[in-house]
Amino acid sequence: MSSHIMSTIIACYRRVETGHGKGSDASGHHMRHTVVRLRLMTISLFWAHPGGPAWGKHKWRKFSSIPISKPIPGPKGAPIIGSMKLMMGLAHHKIAAMAQSFQAKRLMAFSLGETRVIVTCNPDVAKEILNSSSFADRPVKESAYCLMFNRAIGFAPYGVYWRTLRRIAATHLFCPKQIKASEILRLEIANQMVAMFRERKSDFHVRDSLKLASLSNMMCSVFGRKYNMDSYNTSEMDELRVLVDEGYELLGTLNWSDHLPWFAEFDVQKIRFRCFKLVARVNRFLRRIIDERKAETAMLHRDFLDVLLSLQEPDRLSDSDMLAVLWEMIFRGTDTVAILIEWILARMVLHPNVQAKVHDELDKVVGRSSVVTESNMTQMVYLAAVVKEVLRLHPPGPLLSWARLAIKDSVVDGYHVPAGTTAMVNMWAITRDPEVWKDPLIFNPDRFLTKNCSAEFSVMGSDLRLAPFGSGRRTCPGKTLGLTTVTFWVASLLHEFEFEHCSKNLVDLSEVLRLSCEMASPLKVRVRPRHSPSSPQCYHQHVRHT
Repeated sequence: MSSHIMSTIIACYRRVETGHGKGSDASGHHMRHTVVRLRLMTISLFWAHPGGPAWGKHKWRKFSSIPISKPIPGPKGAPIIGSMKLMMGLAHHKIAAMAQSFQAKRLMAFSLGETRVIVTCNPDVAKEILNSSSFADRPVKESAYCLMFNRAIGFAPYGVYWRTLRRIAATHLFCPKQIKASEILRLEIANQMVAMFRERKSDFHVRDSLKLASLSNMMCSVFGRKYNMDSYNTSEMDELRVLVDEGYELLGTLNWSDHLPWFAEFDVQKIRFRCFKLVARVNRFLRRIIDERKAETAMLHRDFLDVLLSLQEPDRLSDSDMLAVLWEMIFRGTDTVAILIEWILARMVLHPNVQAKVHDELDKVVGRSSVVTESNMTQMVYLAAVVKEVLRLHPPGPLLSWARLAIKDSVVDGYHVPAGTTAMVNMWAITRDPEVWKDPLIFNPDRFLTKNCSAEFSVMGSDLRLAPFGSGRRTCPGKTLGLTTVTFWVASLLHEFEFEHCSKNLVDLSEVLRLSCEMASPLKVRVRPRHSPSSPQCYHQHVRHT
């Protein structure tokens, strides 16, 4: 029936286009009404297709040239705009609920304007998508393109250039040797955080200190710039913080122009305008630092910038590509670490019994009078389980950072998926699925220490039941460095303090989804030192003698 309707509509369009019925004004008026009615019928037919208008448009424009296949179940949404509302607010919650209602947890289709989307809430199908060569690209949003991320590792299209970037990252930037070389930096910043927290005599929010530590860490890792967190109010740090915050807001905003091409020229949300202003400031900021480094005659650093400047052909990058790679490193490495640590500390406050177990492990492995080092982390089995459990319940990128783009027609879970389709994995839904995890809503780090789920359970992408850093070709290249930083800093803070909730501010685990999934209400705590005030001096001594 639907094929017959579509054939009739096409025939009518052709009749109008060839001029049938031309003549009197009355005939012309009738023709215009006919065109309007045909367009409305077309919109309605597109919209009526499972998955909504983008899927219907593809189906009926290709219906005579592609084999008939079963449609992927999913909501129709609204005519023209499809299911844009799904991506507003807590999108991972909405999509999980929608997939449940359509009994489409394995694979669901929906439309974002003219963008075809599939999403899975199933680990097996997630692995099928993320490890498939058919989904080797990422959809590049307008904001990502304007902010140069199309020339960086995360969003560069699959091909020779992207493979070059991945090789540089694996061989030079995030290799074990480079991570080991930056250990002293992470120790210095941990020492500064401990000192800052110790000075807090009343309740305080941890987020600002954690973001400051992350920003300081990235500035030193990338550019060799060192700052004292006690006196961080430098114009350079202030400027960078503003640039990063603005970039996060722009990339985390649902841009209607990405999905409604006819809407793009108006730039109603002013995203393109703001991106152009921001990228000019980013270019000036980064070029100033790069030019200063190039002017130096001696090798005084061994940071990411030095690594990139020392590359030889064929790996050597142009200045513009180097800017994009460095900007992405600072941008992606700053807030994610701080956000995850805040979630971990929130859980420690909510679950004092778990915090006590971490304290006991620290006392046994490190000792109360000794200094926490990264070499201790291999023995911190329970702390590792705590970090995994927080990643399970609060993945920083529950949905948006997982998007892939089909570069060719493929089959996913038995369904035909055409090239140009955006594919998402709802990791938040997978990690809370009772069919995947026992008692999924209960915070229980011990689940990673049982016979069925050992301490060796990897979160690096091999097991899609919990893969917060992605999997396959597009897995996060800095995942080892990020996890090392988070685990070590949490160990350092818990070694020195007991974290308690404030009497007037109970921990609120409500979420807000920006570019990452953050605590909607910043964590406010009270800390109780576990050692005498003189203990932090051990950190200074260790830093000097390492």
